[in-house]
Amino acid sequence: QVQLEESGGGSVHTGGSLRLSCAASGYVDKKYLMAWFRQAAGPGKEREGVAAIDSDGSTTYGGSVKGRFTISQDHAKNMLYLQMSDLKPEDTAMYYCAARNLREDRNLAWWLQVPALTNYWGQGTQVTVSS
Repeated sequence: QVQLEESGGGSVHTGGSLRLSCAASGYVDKKYLMAWFRQAAGPGKEREGVAAIDSDGSTTYGGSVKGRFTISQDHAKNMLYLQMSDLKPEDTAMYYCAARNLREDRNLAWWLQVPALTNYWGQGTQVTVSS
């Protein structure tokens, strides 16, 4: 069983930056793909893949955040990060840390499109960007 706990959310103005962190426990080193998803409030808002990283460090990003967000991980500390820059009001959402067993599939882009493939979710951390 893997537990994921996010931190680092908050409120910023347009153009600001935030760094999200995710602490993983019960975590078997390098056995999981890791990712960030987000979900905006309101009816019809679906969970959206933001960024994912493989145990070898390869990454993929959702189209709306490319060039502004950077995903990284520290295997020694069992930590996942999301550095977010040039934030926009449309980035406002609850951000979730996610893990997927890499023995199932290692297609990061597909995972970002299909959140239901996730094995474990964190509770989420809120990011609010005001203009």
